[in-house]
Amino acid sequence: MTDYERIADAILFIQDEFRNQPTLDEVAAHVHLSPYHFQRVFKRWAGVSPKKFLQYISIQYAKNMLKKNKSLLDVTHETGLSGTSRLHDLFVTIEGMTPGEYKNGGQQLAISFSCVESPFGLVIVASTPKGICHLAFIDSEIKGMQSLRSLFPNASFTRKVDLLQQSALHVFTDDWSNMARIRLHLAGTRFQLKVWETLLSIPFGKLSTYSAIGETIGLPKASRAVGSAVGKNPVAYLIPCHRVIQSSGVLGGYHWGSIRKTAIIGWEAARTFGESQDSAS
Repeated sequence: MTDYERIADAILFIQDEFRNQPTLDEVAAHVHLSPYHFQRVFKRWAGVSPKKFLQYISIQYAKNMLKKNKSLLDVTHETGLSGTSRLHDLFVTIEGMTPGEYKNGGQQLAISFSCVESPFGLVIVASTPKGICHLAFIDSEIKGMQSLRSLFPNASFTRKVDLLQQSALHVFTDDWSNMARIRLHLAGTRFQLKVWETLLSIPFGKLSTYSAIGETIGLPKASRAVGSAVGKNPVAYLIPCHRVIQSSGVLGGYHWGSIRKTAIIGWEAARTFGESQDSAS
C-alpha cells in the first residue's frame, strides 16, 4: 500500500469509529503499522500529527472555515483572477474548446498523457498544445485510459510527459505562489465554465458552499445546477471542486471519492495552519 492508501484507510476507520474516539494505537493497528511508524508516516504525509489532522477534517472545522470564507470569496471574486490569494497567484487560465471540437469528440486533437502518483493516489493527466484537458484520480492506468478515450473518442493519444503536465502536477508539491503559469483547455457550457472559474477563487485551505457559488455568479437559487457543474469538473484538484461543501457543514460527495475529498481538505488545512499552530503549542 502507498502512504496515501494507508492514510485514506485510517481516515475511513476514524470516521466510522468517530463516536468511540479511537486511540493512536487502535488506528495504527487497523492499518497494520506500529503506533510509532504510523505517527511518523502520517506526519510526513500531512505535516502534522494524526490528532491535529483529525481536528482539521472535523465538521466543526468545516463550519468555522465556511464562516470565515464567505466574505473572502466575495472579496476575491471582485478582484478577479489577479487577486492575492495563493490560488490566484497560480494564474490559471480557462480556455474553452470550440463547439466544433467538443461536438466531434476531439477529432484532430493530439492529446499527450501520463500516469503518476500523487499524495492522494494515482492520477492521469492529459494535455493538448493549448493546455491541460483532463486530470483525474484513477484506480489503475487501464481504467484511466478507458475514461480518457471515452471523453475524446476521436482524438489521437501519445504517452508523453510534457511541460504543461509537469507544471500542473507541481501543485501537489510546490508553493503555488511561486509556480509558472498553467493553462487549461476545457470543454464545457458557458454556465459550467463560469462555475469552474468561480471555484478558482476559493483560496487554498478554505471552503465554500454550492449556494455561495450560486450567489457569486448571480444565480442564488441555482444550487442544484451549480452542484451538477461542480460534479462535471474535468480537472481534479487544479479546479478545486473539493473545496465546495453543503451549507449544513457536511462535506458532501466528490466525483473521486468522499474519503479522498476529506483527505485533501485536511491535507490543505494542515499546510495552511499546521505550522503556526505547532509553533504556538
